[in-house]
Amino acid sequence: LICTGFINASDGKKMSKKLGNYTDPLELMDKYSSDSFRFLMLSSPLTNGENFNLADKDVGDVARKLGMVWNMYDFFTMYAEVDGWEYDGKLNDPLESLKNPLDVWVVSRLHQLVAEVEERTEAYDLQGALKPILPFLDDASNWFVRRSRRRFWKSEDDGDKSDAYETLHYVLVRLAYLLAPFTPFLADELYEKLTGDTESIHLKDWLPAGKVNQLVMDDMEKVREYVNEGLGLRA
Repeated sequence: LICTGFINASDGKKMSKKLGNYTDPLELMDKYSSDSFRFLMLSSPLTNGENFNLADKDVGDVARKLGMVWNMYDFFTMYAEVDGWEYDGKLNDPLESLKNPLDVWVVSRLHQLVAEVEERTEAYDLQGALKPILPFLDDASNWFVRRSRRRFWKSEDDGDKSDAYETLHYVLVRLAYLLAPFTPFLADELYEKLTGDTESIHLKDWLPAGKVNQLVMDDMEKVREYVNEGLGLRA
């Protein structure tokens, strides 16, 4: 049983038709998607019994961040179609066979995320469970995909290119499993598009977290610190 707090208008006052101080939730969902609205509600203090001031902008911010999933999907499919890369129907954890540090890092980072979401949901802490999801999407999109972009172009190393495809596909499918309880429509559509499986992802078993290569995780954290320092100096 989860006891929620009260949803107030953005000014902190009680929602009132007379005052007209809120947007109809159905309008918000039509504009930004019901998944975005649901994600915001589940990640808010409401699920811990506290009150929450609902601002339209917050739903829009979540929608924009969830949109990174589709940005990665579009990037993947654009190059996969050109190269004729196809999913073989087997969703195997590729971590042990990967050689590129970027691949090892993002799969380890994914497993770390799944473990954290599992731990928090088991404790009925939905706000804590959703907290690390959007930062991971930012990492996957703005670090892994951006750093790997050249690997998807015409490459002299077809093995590395194949690993890049397998890694990004694996991450996106696993994201569909992870997001299913929180963004059910996005997860279902993403899963079917990536696998061709028409059975709903909501009928699948939850996939537990895999291993984490902590050495690569630590090294990548240092690299990103150096990059941020360099960007800071340049600015």
